[in-house]
Amino acid sequence: MWIDCHCHTKHSYDNWLEPLDLIRRAKAIGLDGVVITEHHSYEASAPVEAIARDEGLLVLRGVEISTDRGHLLAYGIEDDSWNSWGRDTWLPLDDVIARILDLGGICVPAHPYREFGVCSLLDGLLDLQGIAAVETHNGGNIDSDNDLAVIATRHMALPALGGSDCHKVAAVGRCATEFLRPVRNMADFVAAVRAGDCRGGYFKGFFY
Repeated sequence: MWIDCHCHTKHSYDNWLEPLDLIRRAKAIGLDGVVITEHHSYEASAPVEAIARDEGLLVLRGVEISTDRGHLLAYGIEDDSWNSWGRDTWLPLDDVIARILDLGGICVPAHPYREFGVCSLLDGLLDLQGIAAVETHNGGNIDSDNDLAVIATRHMALPALGGSDCHKVAAVGRCATEFLRPVRNMADFVAAVRAGDCRGGYFKGFFY
C-alpha cells in the first residue's frame, strides 16, 4: 500500500490547502493513505483526522519539527508534550530526537539535502544517531537532493520514506512510501518503519 507520509494543510498556517481537498486528491490518484505532519504541532492536525472518517481514507498524524540542524518528522507521539522548549523553531536536534524516543515515537529527517541556510542538515545526516529512517523522496525537492538522500540512506542501512511535502492540492502524492505490510493505524506504521518494511519513491499514480 502507498501512503504519502509528509502532508500539510492550512493548519500549518503557511498555506491555504483545505484538508478535504487534500483527502479527495489522495483518493483520486490512488493513494491508500496520508500522514498529516503540520509544522510545529501534532495537535494542529486533529481537525483533519475528523474529516477523514467521513471520506474513507486512512489519515494518520505526525508533526514536522524545525530544529537547529534541519527539519525532523516525528511519528508515534500522541500530543504536543514533546515540545518542552516552548517555541517553534531552532530546537536542538539531538535533544528533540531523545525526547521523541522517550515518548515512544520515531524520528525521520525531512528533506535532509535541501539546503536552506545555516540549519541545513546535509552530510550531517551521516553522523546522526537515533533516527528510524530517512525521507529519501520529497516532492518539494529537486531530484538531485533526493538522489543524495538515497545514497546516504543506503550507506546508513536505514529504511526510506517518501512524502509530497504538499502545501497545495496539485502536489499531493508526488512522492510517497510503499509499505510492504498492511498499515491500519499509527502503531502499524511505526512497526513497519522500524522493521524496514517500507520504501520511498515517486508515486506512479501522481499527475498534475
